[in-house]
Amino acid sequence: MSKPLSDHDRKKQISVRGLAGVENVAELKQNFNRHLHFTLVKDRNVATRRDYYFALAHTVREHLIGRWIRTQQYYYEKDPKRVYYISLEFYMGRALQNTMVNLALENACDEAMYQLGLDMEELEDMEEDAGLGNGGLGRLAACFLDSMASLGLAAYGYGIRYEFGIFNQKIVNGWQVEEADDWLRFGNPWEKARPEYMRPVQFYGRTEHHPDGVKWVDTQVVLALPYDTPIPGYRNNVVNTMRLWSAKAPCDFNLKDFNVGGYIQAVLDRNLAENISRVLYPNDNFFEGKELRLKQEYFVVSATLQDIIRRFKVSKFGSREIARTDFSKLPDKVAIQLNDTHPAMAIPELMRVLVDEEKLGWDKAWDICIRTCAYTNHTVLPEALERWPVDLFAHLLPRHLEIVYEINRRHLERVAAKFPGDHDRMRRMSLIEEGGQKRINMAHLCIVGSHAVNGVAQIHSDILKATIFKDFYEMEPNKFQNKTNGITPRRWLVMCNPGLAEVIAERIGEDYIRDLDQLQKLRKFVNDDAFIRDIAKVKQENKLKFAVHLEEHYKVKINPNSMFDIQVKRIHEYKRQLLNCLHIITYYNRIKKEPNKQWTPRTVMIGGKAAPGYHTAKMIIRLITAIGEVVNNDPVVGDRLKVIFLENYRVTLAERAIPAADLSQQISTAGTEASGTGNMKFMLNGALTIGTMDGANVEMAEEAGEDNLFIFGMRVEDVDAMDVWPCGTCWCLCVGTDHHPFINRMVTTATSLYFCFSECTLCLFFFPVLLRYHAQEYYNRLPELKQAIDQIAGGFFSPKQHDLFKEIVNMLMHHDRFKVFADYEDYIKCQEKVNALYKNPKEWTKKVIYNIAGCGKFSSDRTIAQYAREIWGMEPTLEKLPAPDDKP
Repeated sequence: MSKPLSDHDRKKQISVRGLAGVENVAELKQNFNRHLHFTLVKDRNVATRRDYYFALAHTVREHLIGRWIRTQQYYYEKDPKRVYYISLEFYMGRALQNTMVNLALENACDEAMYQLGLDMEELEDMEEDAGLGNGGLGRLAACFLDSMASLGLAAYGYGIRYEFGIFNQKIVNGWQVEEADDWLRFGNPWEKARPEYMRPVQFYGRTEHHPDGVKWVDTQVVLALPYDTPIPGYRNNVVNTMRLWSAKAPCDFNLKDFNVGGYIQAVLDRNLAENISRVLYPNDNFFEGKELRLKQEYFVVSATLQDIIRRFKVSKFGSREIARTDFSKLPDKVAIQLNDTHPAMAIPELMRVLVDEEKLGWDKAWDICIRTCAYTNHTVLPEALERWPVDLFAHLLPRHLEIVYEINRRHLERVAAKFPGDHDRMRRMSLIEEGGQKRINMAHLCIVGSHAVNGVAQIHSDILKATIFKDFYEMEPNKFQNKTNGITPRRWLVMCNPGLAEVIAERIGEDYIRDLDQLQKLRKFVNDDAFIRDIAKVKQENKLKFAVHLEEHYKVKINPNSMFDIQVKRIHEYKRQLLNCLHIITYYNRIKKEPNKQWTPRTVMIGGKAAPGYHTAKMIIRLITAIGEVVNNDPVVGDRLKVIFLENYRVTLAERAIPAADLSQQISTAGTEASGTGNMKFMLNGALTIGTMDGANVEMAEEAGEDNLFIFGMRVEDVDAMDVWPCGTCWCLCVGTDHHPFINRMVTTATSLYFCFSECTLCLFFFPVLLRYHAQEYYNRLPELKQAIDQIAGGFFSPKQHDLFKEIVNMLMHHDRFKVFADYEDYIKCQEKVNALYKNPKEWTKKVIYNIAGCGKFSSDRTIAQYAREIWGMEPTLEKLPAPDDKP
C-alpha cells in the first residue's frame, strides 16, 4: 500500500487561499522559540515532543488572550442578555487544531513548524483529549459552545472539571478493561484557574424556620474553584468562556479535629470533599442514584448560580460593586439552559436563593425562575430518567426537599384546577412518585420549572408529547418545542477533513463554513464528472491514511479498496451492535458457502465504550472481538471481510475514522435514539447511511432524499403495534381512557404505554398473547438467522469456551426489548443493496454528493440560532468584534 499524503503535505498542494497568513510565520517562530525556552527545565538542554507541543499551544493561546479579554469587556459595555449552558458533561476533545482553525492560524503554524523541522501532526498527537463526557450529550455541548461563540452570543458553558474523565478503554484478550483517564497529568495549557471567583457550596445540615424566613444551618461547606477555558468563535474575534468547577476543601475543614490531636485525619478528610470533582460517572443513558452523583449535580448548580447572580448584579468589567438589585429583570438578562435533567437542581436552588437570601415572595420568585430556565430532554429510555430517593434528598439537601415539596403542592393545585376530579392524572404528574420508596422525578421538576421544554429531533419531540410527557403537554402545549441537534462544521469538516473542505470550497466558496445551508449549491454538480472524481479521490486518500493507522495499531492487513463499514457509538442494547454482528456472521457464512463468487469486500469497524457496570454491553464487545478473531484468520475469506473493534473510541479517533467511512450504521430500534449526532458527522464527511427511521435519521432522509440513504426496518408505529395486541374486549375499553377500573398500574417505555391489568380476569386470560414480538418465530423462519444464532450459542466463535455467549443468545431469544430479530431480514436485504451500489463507484458517489448537499440543516449554528431566537430571546450576529490590535 502506498503511503498517503499527510495533512501537512496535502495542504501544501491544495491550500492556496489558506496561505494568506504566511506573513505571520516569522512572528510565530519567534514566539514559539520564546515559549520553548521558558518551557525547558534549566538543567535540561534537549526538548521533548511534549515540550514542543506546550510551546506551540502557548504560542497559539497568545492569540486568544487579547480577544478573550476584549470579548468580556464588550459584554460588560453592551450588557447583553447572557445564556448559561449548564451541563454535567463537555466532551471537548483536543483544542490546539480547533483553535488554529477558528483563528485562521492553522496554515501559518503549519508552515512555521515545517520550517523548524517539526511535524505538526506529531505535535497535535501529544495533546490529551479533554474527555469530560460519555458520548453524544457531552459532545453536543462542545459543539454548542463553538456555535454560540461563532454566532456572537454572550454565552458561558458551566460544568465540572473532572480530574478523571471518561475511562480509557483497553481490549485485553477480547474483553474491555478500564483504565483511569489522568488527562491532567501533564498540565492543561488551555485553562486558567480563577481563585478570586471561588464560591462556597453547602451540603447536609438542617433548616430553621423564622418569622423573617428560612435558614439552612449546620452545613458542611465545600469550595468551588473555577477554571476558565477560552472558546473561540470562527474568525469573528469572539472568545467565550467555559467555566469548570473543581471541588476544594476549606482550610478549616474539620478544624475541631486539630484540637484533639486528629491533625492527620483532618487533612485526610479533605479528600472526601474534593472527591466531588474527582471522576466522571461513566454511564450513558442510565441513571445511577449515588449520593456522590447528586453531590456533583448540586455542586455545579450552586456554584454556577452564585456566579450568574454575581454577574447579574454588577455591570462594569472588573467591578464588584452592586449595580442591579431588581430581580424582576433577571429573565431579561439571564437565560439558563439545562442540558438534560442532570442540572435540574438549578430550579429549587434558584428558588432558594431568591426566597431565602434575596427575600422575594414565592410567587414573584417562581415567575422569575420559570422565565429564566429551559430544559432539553435527551432520552426516552425509562432507565435513563433521573428519580432521586426522597430520603437521600432529606439527608443531603434538606432545604431543597422542602422547596420541591412546595413546588409540587402548588403544581398539583394547578393540575386539579384544570382537570378536576382526575386523581390518576395528578398521581402521574406529581413531582413525587409514591409507592414503595418515594422518589423525586427530576424530569417533571424540569418541565414544571421551565418556560420551554425541547426534544432533540422531530420524532423524539413528538414521542415526548405522545408518551412520557403526554399529561404535561396536554396541560401546557405551548411549552413544548423541537430543536434538532447539529454539529459544528469547523471541527467536523474543516478540521478533520481538510481535503473535502477544500474540494467543496473550490466549487462554492468558503462561506458555507459559516452557513452550511450553502451546501445545497452542490446539487448542481451531482453529474459533474470532475467533481465526482474529486470527491471519490478525497475519500480514497482518507481511507488510505486510516488503513495505515489500522495496520499499525491492530496488525490486520486492510484492503483500502474495501467498503469501510463503521458503527461507532456507546455500546448499548438499543443501539443494536448485535444486529450488526448478525449481518457480519451472515455475510461470512455466505462467503464461506460460495467462496468463488464476486463478493463486495468489506472492512467492518465497530467502536465504543461500555459502562463498566453494564454486563451485557461488555459481552457484546467480547462477541465482536471473537467474531473478528475467526473472520480475520480465515484464509478462505481473505481480505473480502475484516472485522475490527476500534479500541478506546473518543473524539480524536472519531476525527480519523469518520472521514474514511463509506457506510455509516445508525440502526437503533425506531423510537429509542433521541437524535444522534454521529449520523450527521458521517453524512457531512461523505458516508452513506444505513439506518432505521429513528432520531435525526428521519430528517436526514428528508433533507438528502430517502432514496439516497439505505432505510430499513420497523417504524415507530410498527414497534408500538408489536408491543401490544388489543384483546378485543377489555383492551378496547381501556384505550384512550385513564379511568378503567381494572388498571392496576401503568408503565411508560420509550414508545409505548404498557398496561398491567392485574385485577381484570379477561385481561389476565389474554395477556400471554398481548405481546406480539416472539423471537422464536424469526429464528424458526429465517435459516441464516438460525445458523448465526446457533454458531454463537454453540461456541463457533468461542471454541475454548462453548457457552461463553449463552447470556447474549438467551437475551436475544427471550428478553430482547429492542427487537433485533424483527429487523434482521429487512436489514440483510438492505445490506445487499449497499453491496450492489458499492460496485458502481460513480453512482455511489452521486448519492454521497446528495448527502453532503443535504447537510445544511444539521449545523449546530442552525440549532443554536433557533435556541437563541425561540427559547432564550437573543439574536445571533455574524458581525466581527475588533481584533485586539485594531485601533478604536
